[in-house]
Amino acid sequence: MSYMPNVIAFRPRPAAQPLRRPRLLIRAAREGQAGWRRDRDLRRLLRTDHCPTPGAALPRLRAEEAALNEARLQRAADYDMHRHVLVMIAILAEMRAAVADAPAPVTAGTRIGAAMLAQMSAALNVPGTAIPARP
Repeated sequence: MSYMPNVIAFRPRPAAQPLRRPRLLIRAAREGQAGWRRDRDLRRLLRTDHCPTPGAALPRLRAEEAALNEARLQRAADYDMHRHVLVMIAILAEMRAAVADAPAPVTAGTRIGAAMLAQMSAALNVPGTAIPARP
């Protein structure tokens, strides 16, 4: 008998289009990773009371970064370079947190034997669910 979980967990996939930004902006974002504190900085950046789960804020951060990049390319007067670097730091940190938080994929050959099921039911202390080794 094989064990099939009812929840399939997928690792976050990269965006269809990779971020192509100036080297200095990416370098500043990488250097800013050392001082990044997710609970403190992400709440402040998103202007929320609580921190979302890792990876949940990525679409919002990418949309804001796209708007900031468009303002940068148009040389808009209201372009905020400091906020752009902060958003890039948050994107890099959230991508790293989402990958670290995602469960490992289950391979097709993963099987749980009868002995392991018996141990699990005994550990849960559920009466009548023990599976005999061999009938």
